[in-house]
Amino acid sequence: MNSFKISLPKKMRKKISIIAVSVIITSSTSGCGFLVGAGAAAGTASMEERGISAAISDKLIQATINSKWLEVNPKIFINISSQVHEGRVLLSGNVVKPQYRVDAVRIAWQVSGVREVINQIEIHDQSSLISFARDGWVTTQLTMKLTVDSQVKAINYSIDTVDGHIFIMGIAQDQNELDRVLHHAHNVSYARRVTSHAVLKNDPARFTKIIVPSGSHRPTAR
Repeated sequence: MNSFKISLPKKMRKKISIIAVSVIITSSTSGCGFLVGAGAAAGTASMEERGISAAISDKLIQATINSKWLEVNPKIFINISSQVHEGRVLLSGNVVKPQYRVDAVRIAWQVSGVREVINQIEIHDQSSLISFARDGWVTTQLTMKLTVDSQVKAINYSIDTVDGHIFIMGIAQDQNELDRVLHHAHNVSYARRVTSHAVLKNDPARFTKIIVPSGSHRPTAR
């Protein structure tokens, strides 16, 4: 998305998300509010490589995952972030108990439409408020770099930063574009590590249907 956002600590962002989801759900009961929000999302999604239907589906998947996390364990909801691109779910964040990570992944796989779950959740004490602010700064700086680079279609990427570790999801037009994105990421101050889960536009994996067998957490590809 070619717009800049104010970076906030993750806990604060989660609280704001709760309010936002509540507003969307409440508005949807009347129909009007939902249509306005969907219209705005569709306008932005039409510019993305994944298309309108995939973008809306991804947003619904993400909202469902967040809702289930909040219902099962608010600590999972507060400390773990999710990114969704074409049914591929990236989980990142810090938790203090291994069970929280297990539960977060298990719940994500239970959501309809999920094709893949990439687990980048770390287990250790939560970061300080300073670290949260710095992570937000890193994400903002990288977003700016991608946006002003005329050789990068920035709208196709989403970025999250945890303790200086940058996670990139999205669709690259070609390898040269992806290389530019990674170059920008590695040159952001305070970035200590970069992990890319972006795929190329013509990657067959984008169209692979992954099914989770009933009663199992091990996906199979078809």
